[in-house]
Amino acid sequence: MGITDEHRDLVARALAEDVGAGDITGAAVVDAETRALARILQKAPGVIYGLELAEEVFRQAGCDEFEQLVDEGTWRDEVPTDIARVAGPARAVLVGERVALNLLGHMSGIATLTAQFVDAAREGGAVILDTRKTLPGLRALEKASVVAGGGQNHRIGLYDAILIKENHAELAGGIGEAVRRSREAQPEMPVEIEARDAAEVQDALEAGADRLLLDNMKLAGLRSAVAARDAVERESGRRAILEASGGVSLSTVAGISETGVDYISVGALTHSSPALDLSLLLDGA
Repeated sequence: MGITDEHRDLVARALAEDVGAGDITGAAVVDAETRALARILQKAPGVIYGLELAEEVFRQAGCDEFEQLVDEGTWRDEVPTDIARVAGPARAVLVGERVALNLLGHMSGIATLTAQFVDAAREGGAVILDTRKTLPGLRALEKASVVAGGGQNHRIGLYDAILIKENHAELAGGIGEAVRRSREAQPEMPVEIEARDAAEVQDALEAGADRLLLDNMKLAGLRSAVAARDAVERESGRRAILEASGGVSLSTVAGISETGVDYISVGALTHSSPALDLSLLLDGA
């Protein structure tokens, strides 16, 4: 991952939020000169991601040693297992504990859920994408976690890709006009158009969309869109990319993948992933 100034600032703000004027329990109970060695334990199967950020948390908290014990981005079934060790003043270990586990558990949870979706969609061949449904301020970390789980990133924000949705088309005066304006403003950038039914699919294909976002379509609708796209390709040689989105779950993603779409975007990867179960135990506990 590589720690950046933005990461350091995030960690500093997270620690300040938690510690405030000081850890009054640690100060009352733990002698200042006491040192501690602790281990971070993975308690549920999944993919670990975010150990570098956890290390930065403990560093800023005042610890002086951190050792990663596992490779990130790999599914691990054999649990419980130690994934890292941290050492330093005992008070510092306790100060960093919750912030480190919050970040590491959240990022690992996203990577784990992504890996489950990727595995479920594998036979059909569709690529799993994230969305912009992320926590404010954590988008870069959450999207990096998706990649760690085997998925790919959709657009990062409003600035790096064109996606014409229903409201854009209405305000522009129709899909064709929205496409024309997009190409005029950003001639080198692919244009993606949201389509919710067969008529909108046909409109988007006729408008020359490079990519279609097939929103909340049933399997029959997705297959119909694939057939329409393939017909245009046979006639013109131009192939539009198809992305299914909306209401995708682990129980439905395999069927969606098998329709022939190229991508499946899943908001749940970032807005609904459960944190991976982790804990910090003092050495010998």
